[in-house]
Amino acid sequence: MEKRLGKGLEALISSDPGKNKEKVAKIRLKDIVPNPFQPRKIFKESKMEELVSSIKAKGVIQPVLLRTAQSGFELIAGERRFRAAQELDLEEIPAIIKEIDDVNSLEISLIENIQREELNPIEEAQAYQQLVANFNYTLDKVGLMMGKDKSTISNSLRLLTLEDEIQKDLEDGLISTGHAKVLLSVPSPHKRKRLAQTVIKHGLSVRQVEELVKKEIPSKRKLPKTVNPEVLKIEESLQHQLGTKVSIQQGKKRGRIEIHFYSTEDLDRLLGLLAQ
Repeated sequence: MEKRLGKGLEALISSDPGKNKEKVAKIRLKDIVPNPFQPRKIFKESKMEELVSSIKAKGVIQPVLLRTAQSGFELIAGERRFRAAQELDLEEIPAIIKEIDDVNSLEISLIENIQREELNPIEEAQAYQQLVANFNYTLDKVGLMMGKDKSTISNSLRLLTLEDEIQKDLEDGLISTGHAKVLLSVPSPHKRKRLAQTVIKHGLSVRQVEELVKKEIPSKRKLPKTVNPEVLKIEESLQHQLGTKVSIQQGKKRGRIEIHFYSTEDLDRLLGLLAQ
């Protein structure tokens, strides 16, 4: 299925999206530093070996994307090619140099990796979190940029609330995003970790995990309730202003507002906004 991103990679790289030709320069590898906003942290050894073999046989065909740094250049896109060139002890690599700010640097790295399906679910969630926490993106804006709806971005960010062990299992491909979403419905951290280990040990499907969760957490009969449209408007307005999920629970005489955060930095950002 074709992925449709809200802002194409070409549009971010070039100020003129219709202009395909870019000037390619040869840049020394020792003058290039990695991208601090690179969302991808895990590079599969087998894929790297294939790329190294390809570059050894045919050279670097596709240039990397760089921006000028305090000393030399900073990598924006093409980290696998850069690493493979380093492994082969190449002196230079073909590159396109663009003047791009931090936000666009993260956007380009994120879009490039997602287009190539090279980010695991945790890396993708961490990249969304970085846009929200460090660059004050709303969930709507992240969704628009990635061509996804806000709820998809919100669900991705929820993965970061899982225990570190479960996040590692997800990064390593031992459990799927579907498994992780089911585990999120389990309130007890201990039970979540135990269920994750059961999934790995027995190779359980998502449906089987759902059945296990149903047995452990008896369903509560919920009475239908009418949602006040004014409360919904306030909820949506708060979500837009704070750039995170907000839930308003209203009773007959009292209620509560839940504001979700996904890291210590995100909490600090929200506290700063609320203190204004």
